Amino acid sequence: MPSQRSRAAFEPIAPDVDIPALVESTPNFEYADRITCDAIDDFGLEKFEKIVLGHVILGGKPLVIGGFNERLDSSVFSERWLRARHSKTPEIARELAAKKDIPLTIGHYLNHLPRLTKKLDAYNYRSPEKQRLYLKDIDCPQEWHTKLKELIPPTLFYLNKSPQRFQGPGSNTVPLFEKPEPKTATGISIAPAGDLMSCLPDAMRAQNLMCYIGHEGTYTPAHQEMCASLGQNIMVEASDGSVEHGEPTKPGSSIWFMTESKDRGVVSEYWMSVLGHDIDIEDHFAQINAWKSAPFKTYIVEQRVGDFILVPPLAAHQVWNRGTRTMKVAWNRTTVQTLKLALNEALPHARMVCRDEQYKNKAIVFYSLEHYSALLSQVNETQKAHPKVQQLRKDFEQLFNLYTSILLSEHFVLGSPKEKDMEYIKFDSNITCSYCRANIFNRFLTCPWCASDEDNAYDICMECYVMGRSCACISNLKWAEQFRWKDLTKKYESWRRLLMKLTGASEEKYPCLAAKRSQLGKKTLAEICQEQLKRRPWVDITKPAVQPVEEGLSDPDKPARKRRKTRPSDKNNKVGRCHICKYLDPSWKLASCSNCHLSYCYGSLFRAFNIKPQDVLELYHWICPKCQKFCSCYQCRRDPTMTPYEPENTHLGHDTRKIADPRSVESLVDQRHSNARWLKKAGDDEINRLMKHQREADERRNQALVEHDIQLEELTQIPPTPENNYFPQVLPQYDYSEDVSTIPVDPALQSLDESFLTPQLSLNQPE
Repeated sequence: MPSQRSRAAFEPIAPDVDIPALVESTPNFEYADRITCDAIDDFGLEKFEKIVLGHVILGGKPLVIGGFNERLDSSVFSERWLRARHSKTPEIARELAAKKDIPLTIGHYLNHLPRLTKKLDAYNYRSPEKQRLYLKDIDCPQEWHTKLKELIPPTLFYLNKSPQRFQGPGSNTVPLFEKPEPKTATGISIAPAGDLMSCLPDAMRAQNLMCYIGHEGTYTPAHQEMCASLGQNIMVEASDGSVEHGEPTKPGSSIWFMTESKDRGVVSEYWMSVLGHDIDIEDHFAQINAWKSAPFKTYIVEQRVGDFILVPPLAAHQVWNRGTRTMKVAWNRTTVQTLKLALNEALPHARMVCRDEQYKNKAIVFYSLEHYSALLSQVNETQKAHPKVQQLRKDFEQLFNLYTSILLSEHFVLGSPKEKDMEYIKFDSNITCSYCRANIFNRFLTCPWCASDEDNAYDICMECYVMGRSCACISNLKWAEQFRWKDLTKKYESWRRLLMKLTGASEEKYPCLAAKRSQLGKKTLAEICQEQLKRRPWVDITKPAVQPVEEGLSDPDKPARKRRKTRPSDKNNKVGRCHICKYLDPSWKLASCSNCHLSYCYGSLFRAFNIKPQDVLELYHWICPKCQKFCSCYQCRRDPTMTPYEPENTHLGHDTRKIADPRSVESLVDQRHSNARWLKKAGDDEINRLMKHQREADERRNQALVEHDIQLEELTQIPPTPENNYFPQVLPQYDYSEDVSTIPVDPALQSLDESFLTPQLSLNQPE
């Protein structure tokens, strides 16, 4: 059944909200730490980079760098310049209230910003009919890109691959170490990349340098940066309250509500259990009262021109624009630390809600290793002790560990498919899962029965297939790969030996791939898929038949019904009854205990015990909840020796059929159903669940800092600058009582072709 929880409604922020008073009066609100550009000059670029690593990436706290307004070229970063150069450039504006896209030109949008702002005042800002047009995710002008590249410290800038000359803060500081910068024989710097996306071939990179132009009342819902990447956002221009083109304006700024990376678990649970929304969907802008009541700290930033905001990985945040006009440039960076978070946390969550993976994380691991190995192989004895070389080696080792996990997941154990049964498609990074839309690095399953042609193939990633997701054929899918396995294992061996040479370590620390597989202690993802291809029945979709009414569909939330004469069966004519929901199901839909042989359907395991199909299928011997004394079914609750399981997370349920390829089915777990019933049985103790997430978050953050030899005291050395003192707030009074109608259709679009007029919803949200 669908979730019965109420959903928090959208409530706009008043135009006259007093941010300093709000922060002062709310115990869990505080300003984000802020430094100035001049401070980077004072303590040097190397120390600044360490602050970013410790405070933002590992510490998980947002950081604001102010003062760029004094260094931005106002002749280029201006409304007049944009109007003069790009007035006729066609774009897509998002109508936030109606949730639709509207084609218009940049000039048309800029012309009507004063009118859009006038429509929202202190009396009518709550009206749901008011037009809120947000020009978001538009390409950054090349001139702005060039100017920012000269100004922003290279390690923080878009697609940075190696140290480069720049003219911004920290450019003239003296290095902390006296040794010369290490370089290869050809003069290439030996240092970590600021953005590992730059290691991909040009055609594979995600273009995420974006501009955002908004007016009073436009916003970005609460979200985390895509693929656990780091967010960078700088406001380059805004209205200042003067009269422009004969129209009065209001000063522009943006209000940010931000959290810490460590609180991602408690934030997600609070969003689902209290607000009734899933933060992975990115469709809810939380009310101020919701942030006030939250059981975690919220950092507030009122961003003005020149404020450069660094957003930690997986830290939830939302943005509200104020005034007549705000212009921001934003981009994302991928580092070794964010790749680990992406593969272990962000991508599994995105897969559940079928969100595009645009950053090709596994490919980034592979190509980053190629780039780093080329640099490290040229390191001589005198360069080994240099701090940059040491950091490069550490990053290379972490990347190698991620690559090892990727190879192990694709490792066949039951015998590789015959060459004629393994389709080879040369890797170009463009194959995505037809169900969850994740980017597929190497091995996957493809259905020969559903593919009408090459452009209409049905490809499924191994992670989805293990979860029971596939086309309606269910089985008889064929294997495909995009790299020759011997080439991938050859790379592994080459990089393993390079690590041994650089560190002087033995085979024991860096074992060969076969030894790593023997140490795994569980089945690989590819092995599970091999087993399930043999267990699951093939459904001939060319011969549709009327399905008999079966006794059960592995759904404990369905009401009890009378028994039917028809019995479900698999190709071996084996059936079983779920210990929880009591429905009969084919044996391939049931998990069987290795100890007592009781059966549990995967739907019950997922909703009642937070156990995913892979958690069961990867084990050689699975022990059921009853044998482990935490079963929470009706009968087991009466057993005094039993400690019924209490769900750790709220699952609202998602109808993935609306997003996945229409040929898709879910054969093991119906994701549309929530776990509300089991939460209710456990007492639905939201407070204890949230506190548990909070404790685990603190432990994870502290452990990460210890591993990188960063002390907690180092994170408190940034003196906060009160935002209300940093910029004076001047609000001229004008008469905005004029009745303003909806912005008219842009006449310049009449000459555009129809392909542009087709709305394209962008999923890039670096803001």
